[in-house]
Amino acid sequence: MRILVCISNVPDTTTRVKFVENSTKLDTGGIQWVINPWDELSLTRALELKDDPANNIQQITVAHVGLAGAEPTIRKALAIGADDALRVNADPTEAYFVALQLANVIREDPYDIILCGIESSDYNGSTVGGMLAEFLDIPSVSAVSSLNIENGEVLIDREIDGGKEKVTASMPFVAIVQKGIAKEPRIAAMRGIMMARSKTLKVTEPVSTEPMTEVLEFHMPKPHAACKFIDPEQPKQLVELLHNEAKVI
Repeated sequence: MRILVCISNVPDTTTRVKFVENSTKLDTGGIQWVINPWDELSLTRALELKDDPANNIQQITVAHVGLAGAEPTIRKALAIGADDALRVNADPTEAYFVALQLANVIREDPYDIILCGIESSDYNGSTVGGMLAEFLDIPSVSAVSSLNIENGEVLIDREIDGGKEKVTASMPFVAIVQKGIAKEPRIAAMRGIMMARSKTLKVTEPVSTEPMTEVLEFHMPKPHAACKFIDPEQPKQLVELLHNEAKVI
């Protein structure tokens, strides 16, 4: 069995975002890039499954659509434990483009299970996994919070309104995972970091396609209003503000 984990290269969540070129592009200067948190948890769960010999997982590959600057992030995924990696050499301008490029390389070298984080922490689009499954014409399961393999059968828990849903999936399929798929991301050990240097990172060129979306301009969110402190002896004032200003009661 082979598992592919799709990873995004995103700014660290503590990054102070700035835009350039009339607010049409992100200012990448000084940004620390990391593996998208949901993708990192996906990789952790894949490695946990591989740790159990009964699951018969021979290979875990990570895939990314991005330019050469993303390779340190990919190497981190290899250091964590992925066996090899592939990178489509293109600027990931939109979700449709990313899904199409991933589908193109997967068709040439199919996998049994494809894991995608439910969203990336930069654009929060939540669309790549579903589009990837459609391009490949295979099933997808969204909101996956647990994934196990028992007797060769994939058992999945999905988060739904008011509870959880247990489903099985036939391979190949795309699992769109969210929080809960793994407790904590796996940390790269020194041995893994050393081994990552010699692991295969295959680079392919993108297929030509017309973009489906275009960024016109980015806008920073409005700053939060200053905190108001209410005298604990004035509960009526607090109730009035919550009702008339905050409108939460």
